[in-house]
Amino acid sequence: MKPINEISSVVTPLDRQNVDTDQIISKEFLKRIERTGFGKYLFYHWRFHPDGSLNEDFVLNDPTYADSQILVAQDNFGCGSSREHAPWAIQDYGFNAVIAPSYADIFYNNCVKNGILPIRLQEKEVDELLKKGKQAPYALSISLEDQTVQGADGVQYAFDIDPYWKQMLLNGWDEIALTFQYETYIDEYEKRHPAV
Repeated sequence: MKPINEISSVVTPLDRQNVDTDQIISKEFLKRIERTGFGKYLFYHWRFHPDGSLNEDFVLNDPTYADSQILVAQDNFGCGSSREHAPWAIQDYGFNAVIAPSYADIFYNNCVKNGILPIRLQEKEVDELLKKGKQAPYALSISLEDQTVQGADGVQYAFDIDPYWKQMLLNGWDEIALTFQYETYIDEYEKRHPAV
């Protein structure tokens, strides 16, 4: 994983509640065996009409939000099944952070384990970001180190994150890389307890 600390981008305002993982990445796209290539299927049934034509009313199809790295949504984001493909699709599309008032626990953990920063803000703060993001292109700067979200207009919010997750994201570690931080101790243990 690549380290995350500073993220600056226009936000993509997805003003929907209870966005479940089947909406994030629909089941018919889960047959791939690679972890890449899922971005083109992100919110597929919202982005496209049944005939395959582009749904111009859906926020991801608005060129205003092209190259956005920050997705802002309503509460209970990532509910539903525990498919890890959901954060894969979000990241592959280009988002490095998601801001919402609440998340499904498994989805939240899958985000961190795959190098996406999920930020919890108060509902009124998220409503304000969504409102500004829908009115005009609205840029945010996120600092994981300082645990702050700052708008281009100077508004600033603080967020909490578990220190364990914070270290993993700041260093770009997955759980295997984290284990290797203790390689010296592992080697010492193996020397003291040789295989029989």
